[in-house]
Amino acid sequence: MKWLVSLAGAGLVMITLRDLFHTLWHPTRHGGLSRLVMTALWRLARRFRGRRRVVGLVGPLAMVTVVSMWAVTVILGWAIVYWPHMPEAFTFSPGSEAAREPALLDSVYLSLVTVATLGLGDIAPAESWLRLVSPLEALVGFALLTATVSWVLEIYPALTRRRVLAIRLALLRDSDPTTQQIDCTAGALLLDSLATEVVRVRIDFTQYAEAYYFHDGEDHSSLAAVVGYADGLARRGQAARRPEVRLAGDLLAGALRDLAAILDQRFLHTGGTSTQVFAAYADDHGRSRAQP
Repeated sequence: MKWLVSLAGAGLVMITLRDLFHTLWHPTRHGGLSRLVMTALWRLARRFRGRRRVVGLVGPLAMVTVVSMWAVTVILGWAIVYWPHMPEAFTFSPGSEAAREPALLDSVYLSLVTVATLGLGDIAPAESWLRLVSPLEALVGFALLTATVSWVLEIYPALTRRRVLAIRLALLRDSDPTTQQIDCTAGALLLDSLATEVVRVRIDFTQYAEAYYFHDGEDHSSLAAVVGYADGLARRGQAARRPEVRLAGDLLAGALRDLAAILDQRFLHTGGTSTQVFAAYADDHGRSRAQP
């Protein structure tokens, strides 16, 4: 029976590590529990009045919640591993009151100290298998800390790329170039560069799905508000006379279709056209979509 309880604790740790792996390191990053937490917080925030302020907190708050969830489940999992063998399989420092505490409390304390790599030493494993297993928890704790830092360092560059594209589209919308102005070599280069940036954002939504749950702030920096204008630019390019401009327009239109497909497949689930998906994207982020 003791070993079954310990195996249950080990299973809880493995489930957490699997979720961490799929959230941070899997190529398509299909997170499990972490994705559910973020989606639930996003939907809850959208129910509030004046939701822009509330929704703006969802991304950072969701990341903190997910990391806390990972830490708590790892600590509890290892505590369950120790619990059936406490206190007979452990040694206690002289004069320590720990041996008089409930076994579960001692197990949680030992797990917390070990995962934090504090190594206080007032409770130490005595059996050989526990002496081998206990350091693994410290390694898991170090990996969790490293993964959290890496996650933060990865997500914010992705958000920057998205906002740069949004601001660029907003500036183009304000200047409102005509079809004749686009129908030149400079116009072809413009559309081609926009297509490249859209592809980067599309990859970011694939690899950093949690970036979707970050609010972009003002309309001029919100991709949800201005992505419809990029659709209009692509159509102007496709209608141009110069072949290089038409080619660049086709590239931008294709990149936008791919972006809409990713948004619909992973977040919106409308099953509609690119125009309908972008409208749903704007609505989900509390924006009025820019007209082509």
